[in-house]
Amino acid sequence: MEFSSNPFGFLHFIQHLNVISLSILFILLFMSVLSWYLIITKTLQLGFTYWRSRKITKLFWHSPSLEPLITHLSNTKSKYPFSHIALQGINATRHYEKQAEKQLTTICSHNEFLTRNLRRAINEATAQINAGLTILASIGSTAPFIGLLGTVLGIYDALITISARGNASLDTVAAPVGEALIMTAVGLAVAIPAVLGYNALVRGNNAFLNKLEGFAHDLHTYLNTGTRMDMKNPIYLKQNSQPNPIDNR
Repeated sequence: MEFSSNPFGFLHFIQHLNVISLSILFILLFMSVLSWYLIITKTLQLGFTYWRSRKITKLFWHSPSLEPLITHLSNTKSKYPFSHIALQGINATRHYEKQAEKQLTTICSHNEFLTRNLRRAINEATAQINAGLTILASIGSTAPFIGLLGTVLGIYDALITISARGNASLDTVAAPVGEALIMTAVGLAVAIPAVLGYNALVRGNNAFLNKLEGFAHDLHTYLNTGTRMDMKNPIYLKQNSQPNPIDNR
């Protein structure tokens, strides 16, 4: 039997949709493509960001001073969160030192000035990491209702057609009503991956942001005191030759 001649096939379902139902189907299709695009791109972005962060943390923890990290940031000019945090913290410290030489730092302390800059950098990184998740959540919450709207309109159209024919037998009712219910199934098929993807990305983003917060606190401590402290092994790691975190401070 040909696919086009199957009265219960998907092509037959498409051919019997009205303009409104067909528009709803295209909206659901667009939402599905958009949700899968966001899931794939945000997953790759998170994985690549994790990979990039390892370089920054390695330079921070295993270098005797910040010079290797500063050199790396100057050469790469990366916009990734860990690089951005490190760059903002180092620039804030250098800016404060220059202003201190001019005696323009009486308004706030170095600790307060550094904290504000690191907090702003963390907020910017959080917005960057979570960008697009609102769209994914909206798709997951609205797609079932959009599919249900298509089902309601389809059933209404089917009942009008059945009433016009004057035949309410099971064979007459089953096909159009079944076709209308497909819209609900399409809505669920769009919503379920979006919800699962959103939950997985939120969980992964929160874990990454916790690591970012921890790195910001470690950097803040180092720029203020010139020492590092690994919380897994709480022994102060002091510089051998220079007590200050940035050379020529």
